[in-house]
Amino acid sequence: MSRFRKATIFAAGKVRGRPIEIDANIALKDILDIIYKNGIALMRGIIRLRKMVILGKNIELSGRNKLKLGRGVVIRDYSKLSCAGVEGIQFGDGVSIGAFCMLSVSGSIADLGAGIRIGNNVGIGDFSHIGGAGLVTIGDDTIIGPYFSVHPENHRFQDLEILIRHQGVIRQGIAVGTNCWIGTKVSILDGAKVGDGCVIAAGAVVKGTFAANSIIAGVPAKVIGMRYAKD
Repeated sequence: MSRFRKATIFAAGKVRGRPIEIDANIALKDILDIIYKNGIALMRGIIRLRKMVILGKNIELSGRNKLKLGRGVVIRDYSKLSCAGVEGIQFGDGVSIGAFCMLSVSGSIADLGAGIRIGNNVGIGDFSHIGGAGLVTIGDDTIIGPYFSVHPENHRFQDLEILIRHQGVIRQGIAVGTNCWIGTKVSILDGAKVGDGCVIAAGAVVKGTFAANSIIAGVPAKVIGMRYAKD
């Protein structure tokens, strides 16, 4: 590997806050193109947020005083962060948010939501939606596919004499542990608690409590296996 290539990779790693591994087969010009585009996005983050954040184009930010950012955060194009709420939105170090994502703590200024806490080195795929009405926590090193959907709130509907939209809501919150792998198009519903090390299959609808290292699938989601340490 040439010195210039090594220096380029090293510089990119300094921005992200951790070493970056690059396949030896990728051409240097492609690496430079990626770094150039991320460099522009980094300048955008420095100008808009006064932090070393890779900020994509056409990002919508509101409630910025309730946004807390760790080091090396990436927010890709056309995403929307609505941070107004009790705790707002908190990102750890090395968080990556895909393009066209929406993170919204509060649906109404009349009833502020709790917040969204995302740990270190969490990656969330494109077109994901995370509500924060009830507190949502996602642990360190969890990786999440596109079209992820999180709903920490339920409408009351028992009274037939009152419109459902006038009956209020229940908020239990949602907790996802560390080191989980969540597939594409997974929905997690209010009250769910997913333990550390769980794997959730694509398309699952998750509600309830799941022990650490469970393999989860289905609608509604059930445990179909367990991850075990090697002997």
